[in-house]
Amino acid sequence: MSVLSIQSHVCAGHVGNAAAVPALQALGRAVWPVHTVLFSNHPGHGRFKGHAVEPSRVADCVAGLADLPMAWEERAAVLSGYLGVPGTATVVAQAVDRARAGRVDLPYLCDPVIGDALPGRYVDAAIPPMMRDLLVPRATIITPNLFELRVLTGLPCRDLAGSLAAARWLLARGPRVVVVTSLEVPDGPEPGAARCLAADSTGAWVVSTPTLAFARPPNGAGDLLAALFLDAWLEDARPEMALSRAVSALFVVLDETLRRGGDELALLAARDRLSNPPRLWPPIRV
Repeated sequence: MSVLSIQSHVCAGHVGNAAAVPALQALGRAVWPVHTVLFSNHPGHGRFKGHAVEPSRVADCVAGLADLPMAWEERAAVLSGYLGVPGTATVVAQAVDRARAGRVDLPYLCDPVIGDALPGRYVDAAIPPMMRDLLVPRATIITPNLFELRVLTGLPCRDLAGSLAAARWLLARGPRVVVVTSLEVPDGPEPGAARCLAADSTGAWVVSTPTLAFARPPNGAGDLLAALFLDAWLEDARPEMALSRAVSALFVVLDETLRRGGDELALLAARDRLSNPPRLWPPIRV
């Protein structure tokens, strides 16, 4: 069964589809990558070449897939990430609707790539409201970082209670699961650790791992976590278990990246351990 993955692509490094595709394939899952931008590398390196893909071209690729009946029947989920330009939000919404024709419960994971605490918002100002209005209501799972959670909800998220309130604000607008990929608040379990939060209608859980001492954190960890969570959730739809498996697999990649001293995710070096991380970091109910 295949995942339709609509997000960015880079020639060098592992962000967007260049992270999701090899990760999902290493886990034994087929992927249909549709690229929203074509960049030489992540812009965070200070310089890059490339361009955004016209929304009509993105739509053409989705339509072409849907016109292949034998392939299209294998669709299992939709994943979206960095959009490039505002018009692509409409294309993603239409792709989700098309994928759900005859399969109303087909999962859609929206990774609402907007920005981060530093450097702040790095997408067109029209993109966040389009995500909130078009993609959040369609999403089965949404995976914002803490900055993106604040932007989407307008809530301050200064502590665990505030972050949970924002997650529940999103849950009330359509998604079944909210995963906050960077719980950088002063309270809650293990406040000095690297933490992620998952919440659904039944409760909320935190998964913590040691903080790794990167001089410059590699790009793409959020993109990779979204793909890992989707794969784990398709196997076991309990959010706390999916988060535990996804975070544990991500930690393997980050630890390998630090060990090698690189500034790009060591995804290929760690790919054989994604399906069976040496340690599963447990979920803690909050």
